[in-house]
Amino acid sequence: MRNFKLNKIIKYLILSDLVFWLGWGLITPIFPIFIINSIKGGSIFVVGIAVAIYTISLAVLRIPIGFFLDRLPSEDDDYFALVLGLFIAGVLPFFFILSKLPIHIYFIQLFHGFGMALSLSGWTAIFTRHIDKGKEATQWGMDATAVSVGSGLAAFLGGFLVDKFGFNFTFLLSGIFGTIGALLLLVIKKEIKNALEDGTKTFEKNILKM
Repeated sequence: MRNFKLNKIIKYLILSDLVFWLGWGLITPIFPIFIINSIKGGSIFVVGIAVAIYTISLAVLRIPIGFFLDRLPSEDDDYFALVLGLFIAGVLPFFFILSKLPIHIYFIQLFHGFGMALSLSGWTAIFTRHIDKGKEATQWGMDATAVSVGSGLAAFLGGFLVDKFGFNFTFLLSGIFGTIGALLLLVIKKEIKNALEDGTKTFEKNILKM
């Protein structure tokens, strides 16, 4: 069982993933139904546009953000991007409760793509850097399993919750799980070290200089 022992950073990255995707997974099976039934002018076409906005914004932003983070010497930058991005994505389900028009959904999806591009760029950098040597396949597999199990269970629960309690309750629960997933990363703040000994720049400072 030694292969399943995790260092603290990897453990909390996986736990955060599990909780976060448990939250967003609640929305996956109900998203098209919500748009069609609850959004004025909602249709399958609107669903397609919304999904496209998220997917394309994530794809377009991922490489530039990753390139920017790779140019910075400090792991603090990756950590800040991870926490900020996951927090942005985590709170977005709350805004579905306030949405009335397709344009509201489009903006949420755009911010969702941005938040995930930001968080995934930081997450993969930190996970790759701190993964235990000789356990790469096991630990990457554990994270993939956590995401799949969380999303799968949530897909089942999402349909049940909407049927029993409605969309707003489900979005509220999704946002709570997503936010907790982001906040769990604060536990490893002290463990995050600079990738280079002389790395002193932070993500915030570099953003201000742009």
